[in-house]
Amino acid sequence: MSIIEITEVSLSPDLVVGKVKTEGSGCVVTYVGLIRNQSRGKHVLSVEYRDPAGNASDVLNQIASEAGRKWPVENVAISHRTGKLRVGEINLVVAVASAHRGEGFSACQYIIDQFKERLPTEKTETYQDGTIFHQ
Repeated sequence: MSIIEITEVSLSPDLVVGKVKTEGSGCVVTYVGLIRNQSRGKHVLSVEYRDPAGNASDVLNQIASEAGRKWPVENVAISHRTGKLRVGEINLVVAVASAHRGEGFSACQYIIDQFKERLPTEKTETYQDGTIFHQ
């Protein structure tokens, strides 16, 4: 089962973990992505994620499904926060429930790598010097 969430509300890793764990789970491997204070050699003021085409959920569902086909995982949750985020705020939570840690770690790593590679939302970094980077 995959649980995909695109939201402008602050993310809670504990709530995401609670959505995926089952009685058969030997582990829940999690990743919590944060907005850091440095990027491209500049001090970050904020990062904004937008989903203007409304297809971010579709991309994340594809990634979760691929991970589920590659490893025997029980559940996958991907929660991605959109809107303007400040340094230290959570922009991504990935939780993978599996019977064994090896499969959980592999699936979680795959999901994170694919998220970065196929960035499902538009990303705009604003720096303290007033410059902007758009991806």
